[in-house]
Amino acid sequence: MNTQLKQIHPLCWTIIAGTIFGRMATSMSIPFLSIYLIKFLHSTPAEAGAVVAVSSLIGVFASFYGGYISDVIGRKSVLFISVFGWSLVFFGFAAADRIWVFFMMNALNGLCRAMFEPTSRALLADITPRENKLLIFNLRYAAINIGVVFGPLLGMWLGTTQSGLGFLIAGIVYLSYGVLLVVQFLAHREIGGAMPSGGDRLTLSEALRVTGKDRTFMYVLIGMIFCVLGYGYFDSTLAQYMEMSPYVTDGAKWFGYMISLNAVVVLIVQYPIVKFVSRFSPALPLIAGNLLVAISMLVFGSFHQIWTFMLGVVIFTIGEVLMFTMTDVLVDRIAKPDLRGTYFGVFGFNNFGNVLAPLLGGLLLNSLGAASAALIFAILALTTVCGIPFLFRAHRQLQRTSGYTDHQAA
Repeated sequence: MNTQLKQIHPLCWTIIAGTIFGRMATSMSIPFLSIYLIKFLHSTPAEAGAVVAVSSLIGVFASFYGGYISDVIGRKSVLFISVFGWSLVFFGFAAADRIWVFFMMNALNGLCRAMFEPTSRALLADITPRENKLLIFNLRYAAINIGVVFGPLLGMWLGTTQSGLGFLIAGIVYLSYGVLLVVQFLAHREIGGAMPSGGDRLTLSEALRVTGKDRTFMYVLIGMIFCVLGYGYFDSTLAQYMEMSPYVTDGAKWFGYMISLNAVVVLIVQYPIVKFVSRFSPALPLIAGNLLVAISMLVFGSFHQIWTFMLGVVIFTIGEVLMFTMTDVLVDRIAKPDLRGTYFGVFGFNNFGNVLAPLLGGLLLNSLGAASAALIFAILALTTVCGIPFLFRAHRQLQRTSGYTDHQAA
């Protein structure tokens, strides 16, 4: 392990460190966005759901382009545009006082994320040897959760559910992150430029056709849409339910603790789970994770004591780790090297689940009311498990693909 850590490129460490502080700053405010809109701008759950959903909606349609364009103009150019743009977006959030302004800012938030995320993952894959890629992707995933452990707690302490301070802090953090990336790329000028085209680079439409014809990739992508749908209910529908529930007092406070518990459990179970599931075909952990997330939805809707909510978070988190720890490595293995950014970008279509989650959850809360929690969360669980047939087909495809036998034995 120490030898592998020493082999990690300095740019990788910059991205991992930036991920910790970026997610910490973001999670001070974004998870509480729907609560803030309902409590202080008096929006309906459906309006708050639309504001939350637009970020993922933009991400669905922009992520494939962000990944593709990083193959064309270079990773560092896309990273600079997105991270400095992100800083401006959060300053815009801090100044917003109308629902439509929040809608526009969250749309731009989704655009920046759609450009930054696939590009940063493609860069990590570019500069990391194959034998270290599982480690580097899981370090990135751990970094996300380290940030999310402390972000919501800091947000509650600073009162960011009642002010724009959290947005202002996030803007400053992303501005600092961008400056650090500039310094690092100046020190490593040979990294992050445009990939050699050889005179026959595929157009965007041709690149999309290549990924669309990759059956294994498409099964994984469709299955992950439903996984992300189930995951998206946590930050959107559950947050609104905790605020509106007749069974819970101080719902926003308890939801903040639930977010932090989620991140703590990720950090505790991630390494043993990754070590265990690396023995299996990479689609099987996704299937198990999908099922556990669906079970957690039933727990949230059926029981109303605080300890049962915390139990639901633990079940949900184990499912989350099973779903997300292997996906980046899997996409990297499937992707053609000269289209790595495009594959990671197209995989961003799984965020269609994050688009549907707040819309469907908000609609159910509007029409049925928070008192009908058992029915609402049963519907959410049912929509989540719809991904299992697609993931099983992906598993069968992977078994037929000899290139994955080494991975199964890893």
